[in-house]
Amino acid sequence: MIIPVILAGGSGTRLWPMSRELFPKHLLRLTGSHTMFQQTLLRLEAVAAAAAPLVICNQQHYYPVARQMHELDLQPSAMILEPVGKNTAPAVAVAAIKALSVDPEARILVLPADHLIGDAWAFGRAVAAADTYAQQGYLITFGVIPDAPETGYGYIRKGRPLDEARTGQESAAAYAIDQFAEKPDQPTAEKYLASGRYCWNSGMFLFSAADVYSELLRFAPEIVSACRSSWKAGSFQEEAFLLDSGAFERCPADSIDYAVMEKTEKGGMIPFEAEWSDLGSWAAMWETGEKDADGNVIAGQVMARRVKNSLVFSGPRLIAVLGLSDCVIVDTADALLVADRQRAQDVKAVASVLKAENRREAICHATRFTKWGTCTEISQDTRSRIRRICLDASRGLEFTSPWHGTIHWTVVSGRGRMEGNGVSRLMENGQSVEIPPKSRVRVENAEADPLVLIEVCVPGDLSEHLCPDPDK
Repeated sequence: MIIPVILAGGSGTRLWPMSRELFPKHLLRLTGSHTMFQQTLLRLEAVAAAAAPLVICNQQHYYPVARQMHELDLQPSAMILEPVGKNTAPAVAVAAIKALSVDPEARILVLPADHLIGDAWAFGRAVAAADTYAQQGYLITFGVIPDAPETGYGYIRKGRPLDEARTGQESAAAYAIDQFAEKPDQPTAEKYLASGRYCWNSGMFLFSAADVYSELLRFAPEIVSACRSSWKAGSFQEEAFLLDSGAFERCPADSIDYAVMEKTEKGGMIPFEAEWSDLGSWAAMWETGEKDADGNVIAGQVMARRVKNSLVFSGPRLIAVLGLSDCVIVDTADALLVADRQRAQDVKAVASVLKAENRREAICHATRFTKWGTCTEISQDTRSRIRRICLDASRGLEFTSPWHGTIHWTVVSGRGRMEGNGVSRLMENGQSVEIPPKSRVRVENAEADPLVLIEVCVPGDLSEHLCPDPDK
């Protein structure tokens, strides 16, 4: 049995301002109607004999991840929540522990949730070939056959064919791994491409859960010990399993490449050829995007005149761009990025500075996803805040209004019932309600359609809690 393990972590800071710490790039609709995470799930249709996926994500991303799976009407075999990010080696260790509890002979297919693969069926064929070697005890990674001297990816150098001893032939479906190479400079990348011996390191793997667990024990026993402890002391949070924070925070952070693949004698690589990208920057988005006659990748409400070789993504408003070339313009509800396309990698530094300054724009979008729906901040100044609250069908929320402010709710669509201060009342389209300070309130949506409220809080201390905590 192959258990797909979807690693839905990371922050994607090079794609700021669309990618934020609490809503990273794999949750965005960057290349179509589905998010990168959803595309990864849908790609599993091309993998023969794949079981329901195991999803591992950060605890903070649970609600948007679960929401996006619900949109696909897809039920995971399990969801495991990490209290803190520790890179891929601990995630693989936890996945192996879970898989072995289900099937001692299970193979796990480790897939980052934020990759673009143009030919899912080519990937499916590569997985089928890799499974042959995984069942023989090899730890297989997938190498993308390069079509350009890309400096933004790591590389893997092919060694001897794994079938050479058996077949006596010089060609094979899989190769031993001679070397992992870090992201090269341009001349080195050109040498790699010309040699024909290197593939891009995709960060995708297939191996027996027992074999990778054994190699983790051998090369990274501290990681295994911490993961076992966090698994044993973990608990369920709604429909997901939350690893114990104390034990997991003590776990060393490391990638599976460094922890195991660069040290094991069992490593192998399956080369496969398909349009592939990890969409690690806005430059990569431009390179992989569909371009117009002037070489522009454009999405949303954009008016472009005499613009060439640029990427322009609009948010809720119109963008007019005149006479620019080789630029990146990305607009969201609360932040705007304008950059030279050649400096796209520097966007990460912008996000880091914003985070260091504790700016909300580095952490979250105006819209936050919750277990009950969404909460969108529309406007805020020193004396008032306006939000849009949307309750999903059959959902409810409960909160206490601030001590020094009054909340006004107006229903713009749907029907619900509010209870508070000993009073129960029906809330319908167009009706308004005033919630006094220090009131304990519960509102429920018993209808099939969303209940949408506009919330205005005035006046008072806006550092207080104005609307239900989006994470509860």
